[in-house]
Amino acid sequence: MTAPPDSWLEPPRDKKLLRRQLQAERLAMIDRHRRAMHLQEVLRVWLIGRDETAIGAYWPIKGEFDALPALFRWTEGEDVKGRHRIIGLPVMDRQTRHLRFHRWYPGCPMEEDAYGIPKPKDTDRFAPQLLLVPCVGFGPGGLRLGYGGGFYDRTLATLEPRPFTVGVGYAHGFIPWLEGESHDVPLDAVLTEDGVAWQKA
Repeated sequence: MTAPPDSWLEPPRDKKLLRRQLQAERLAMIDRHRRAMHLQEVLRVWLIGRDETAIGAYWPIKGEFDALPALFRWTEGEDVKGRHRIIGLPVMDRQTRHLRFHRWYPGCPMEEDAYGIPKPKDTDRFAPQLLLVPCVGFGPGGLRLGYGGGFYDRTLATLEPRPFTVGVGYAHGFIPWLEGESHDVPLDAVLTEDGVAWQKA
C-alpha cells in the first residue's frame, strides 16, 4: 500500500478547520487522563519557581486540561514570604466582552454564563498576577490558537499591569507553521504534558 503524501498528514491551514480538528483529536485521545496527570505534575513543579500569589484560571470545557486540582493544591500552602495564595475564574463583561476574574474555591457558589460555562457567583474580584490560558493549539514564540472569540486578547490588551501568561494544552496541538495576526497577544510560556514547550527568555 502506498504511503500518503506528507501534505495529507498536515493539519488544515484554515484556522476554523484547524480548531475543529484539534478539538476532535483532543476529545478522541484514549490516553487523555494519563496526559492530564502528567500535565498536572508539570504545572505543579513549574509553579514552585514562581513568585505570584494570585492566578487567574479557567473552567475546562471540550476536553481541555483541568488545571484546578493542581492550582487548589498550590493554594493550600503559603509562599516563602508567608503570603496567602488565591485562584479565580473568568467572568465575561457583556458590554465590553472583556474578562474579569473572581475568586474560586471548591464549593463556592457558581452560576452559568451566557455560554453555559460555570463562573463564580458573588465572590471577590481580583487582579491576576499570572494567567493560565487554555490552548486549542499553539505555535512558535508563544502563539496561541483559541476558539476564535478573542476574549483573552481583548482582556490582555487592557490589563495593567499585564499578568504573566501561561498557555496550557496537550502536545498534539503544536502547529509549527502557525502565524500570528495583528490582534494576537503572544503567551509568555506554554506548558504541555511533555514539560515546558516554550518560555520567553
